[in-house]
Amino acid sequence: MTTGNSSEETKVSDRGMVTIPAEVRRRLDIEPGDKLEWTVKDDGQLAVEVVRQRYGAFDGAPTADLGEEDESHDVAGYEAEFPEET
Repeated sequence: MTTGNSSEETKVSDRGMVTIPAEVRRRLDIEPGDKLEWTVKDDGQLAVEVVRQRYGAFDGAPTADLGEEDESHDVAGYEAEFPEET
């Protein structure tokens, strides 16, 4: 990340939405899934902090062992076992 101050301006939409300028996203490494925490200070200044949220809801959760995958079962074997009804 480069250092130094810069200024960017965005317009608030009718629905209260803003777009983060591309240069700001690059400098702060903001990616889809990240969140922004907004804080209004006593003097009226607005502070925004990036909260990294790049992982799925189940990342890091334990997984179930379903056993080894048996490649001997193919579609033809199931068709023989369960013939189509006519």
